[in-house]
Amino acid sequence: MPGVELHATRCPICGTAGNASELYPANFDAGAFSPAVFSARRLPDRLRYRMVKCDSCGLVRSDPVADADTLSGLYAAAALDYTDEIPCLRRTYGRYLERAGKYSAAKSSLLEIGCGSGFFLEEALARGYAQVRGVEPGAAAVRQASPAVRDSIHEGIMRPGLFPDNSFDVVCLFQVLDHIPGPGQLLDCCLRALKPGGALLLLNHNADAVSARLLGARSPIVDIEHTFLYGDTTLKRLVQSRGFRTAEAGAAFNTYSLNYLGRLLPLPAALKRALLGFLANSGLGKFRLTMPLGNIYLIAVKPAEGTAP
Repeated sequence: MPGVELHATRCPICGTAGNASELYPANFDAGAFSPAVFSARRLPDRLRYRMVKCDSCGLVRSDPVADADTLSGLYAAAALDYTDEIPCLRRTYGRYLERAGKYSAAKSSLLEIGCGSGFFLEEALARGYAQVRGVEPGAAAVRQASPAVRDSIHEGIMRPGLFPDNSFDVVCLFQVLDHIPGPGQLLDCCLRALKPGGALLLLNHNADAVSARLLGARSPIVDIEHTFLYGDTTLKRLVQSRGFRTAEAGAAFNTYSLNYLGRLLPLPAALKRALLGFLANSGLGKFRLTMPLGNIYLIAVKPAEGTAP
């Protein structure tokens, strides 16, 4: 994509630009800025921006990155390439929705930001939520949404004023916050959209996980799609800095197929192709496992009016 401009990032917790130590140098070229590269759950290709770690708070971020308009355009044109994994995703996300429901003052209205084809909106309806809304930039994903939820999805990005204040009991972001160049502003939108006493549910990669620390630059989470990578402490500090009260957080147990796990392994290309071919041809790739594998979940609450965060 000719003409892509890179802009320095600022730590959303400390508010500082610079003040960071380099972890990994950049290794991409202009060909990285394509919808194929910015499609969810593609085969990891280890492309990345320059990645740094904040010297004050420890937050890992890409610096510099493409401008927000470029990124929005890439995600709008991205493909939906994880259809086979949707049953696993529904099981995982539904597990943490049940946890979030324990902290929400009510369980009738839900918003998911980055909802893809709306499969989790269907899961929320099946779990008793009466009203669901989604926000999704990917046109291809929205086109594949079920008629049951398609009209409930806004095609675009979350922005101030998209929904009235105090509209939802629960707001969910699954593997979304890592991709957002302005996470503080997005969380501000979530805070306004939630009813007092409502719950925010986040699930994303964990930069502090054992797998991330052992693999370093070879970890699949070190990726050009990720502007920020949060750990246990930095994720809590970020949401608390935007007015939320953390209710619960910890290592997430995800349900995966062996096919998907095979895609993530940091193997040489030829060996990975052979493994994926074996899993597909033998049928073993459809076997599912539930395990903690480098993700973190966090549930936070919007304080009731008149109470401190």
